[in-house]
Amino acid sequence: MTMVSCWSEMRNILFKVTYDAAKAALPAILVCLLPVCAGAQSYDLLLKGGHVIDPKNGIDQSMDLGIKGKTIARVARDIPPGEALKVIDVSGLYVVPGLIDPHAHVFFGSDPEKGFNGGASSVSPDAFSFRSGITTIVDAGDAGWRNFPDFRKQVIEQSDTRVLAFINIFGHGLTSGSGIYKMDDIDIDSTLSMVRRYPDDIVGVRIGHFLGKSWVPFEAALKSAQQSNRPLLLECHTPELSLDELLERMRPGDIFTHAFGAVNDRLSILDEEDKIQSYVLEAREQGIVFDVGHGGGSFHYSLAVPASEQGLFPDTFGTDLHRYSMNGGMKDMLNIMSTYLTLGQRLKEVIAGGSWKAAKAIQRSDLGHLDEGGVADIAVLKVEKGNFGYVDSGGNRIDGNKKLNAELTIREGEIVWDQNGLSAKRWQENQ
Repeated sequence: MTMVSCWSEMRNILFKVTYDAAKAALPAILVCLLPVCAGAQSYDLLLKGGHVIDPKNGIDQSMDLGIKGKTIARVARDIPPGEALKVIDVSGLYVVPGLIDPHAHVFFGSDPEKGFNGGASSVSPDAFSFRSGITTIVDAGDAGWRNFPDFRKQVIEQSDTRVLAFINIFGHGLTSGSGIYKMDDIDIDSTLSMVRRYPDDIVGVRIGHFLGKSWVPFEAALKSAQQSNRPLLLECHTPELSLDELLERMRPGDIFTHAFGAVNDRLSILDEEDKIQSYVLEAREQGIVFDVGHGGGSFHYSLAVPASEQGLFPDTFGTDLHRYSMNGGMKDMLNIMSTYLTLGQRLKEVIAGGSWKAAKAIQRSDLGHLDEGGVADIAVLKVEKGNFGYVDSGGNRIDGNKKLNAELTIREGEIVWDQNGLSAKRWQENQ
């Protein structure tokens, strides 16, 4: 019964009966109003009938999820539909924390002289995030201490996606990708000053794409990460610095991206017999985070398949999203996650890598979960069944029968992506 009909009934009773009779009828009238009033006060949005996977809280079962404002108000087996202003039937779908991409390039701009730091090599985060279930995207060091305020003003403040960032140890950030940088562009104090200035935006320090033989940039990045109590992101492409030595110097919680790329500018994670190198196993044991960082040329089945067969799956699914990777084998984060479903990783582990593990990797425990009282960043995913092909950076394909797609994405309680109109009214109902 609607609010209008309840008030209409009360008015009729008051006009037709005596005061005493109306007084006696009042409890019944309140019962009539209770569901409507309670619904208005309980939840703005209710996701009903979905299968919740919340790795942080160990949930992997059918549950309902109620949202109030920007927060998750309740996760329970059965929440009455009458308690919500809007109910969305998500039966047959998976309700998971909003996904986190820990490696992307989003300092986009129009300067033709720049590549990733304000140029056309980077892309707008909102154009690619929500349609893939991503609510948080982390820029992989496009900006350094010299231009991070520009990046913040131009991208972070303008995006609906939550944009975080690793700060580049080089002051001008990631330029053309040539790998040639000036040592006087490194300033630990200025880097730390920028972290202190924007502590909620900068999640760590990045080093990579360095062609020199000096260990100075790596040591400066590591020291900056250490002193700011944040992780180091090693983006490799450091051919003169041996991978085994790099991993040996990294700390637990530091992130090794492009982990499964067969590139000619660094050692492989596999030996000549396709066995995982001992120094890789030691790094994993020490707590180094292994990120995919697929990109346009840094993910190959020649490494990923043998590693998976030996139990080495990625911790996180960084896309290395940029202008040249989005239309290649990488495509998007869900495509990478689907690839690993095909390689034998379990669904709940794949979801963990896309949410809670990624949140821990960037030290943002407020994200990547479905805690009651937590931010309502949510992805509703469908596991499609059929014939699908997944392509690595070398143009090699593997075939699979499962693919993850984002049906619905919610950012701070607001529906920002709705693939098939689950939240929309049928057209006939509006006529």
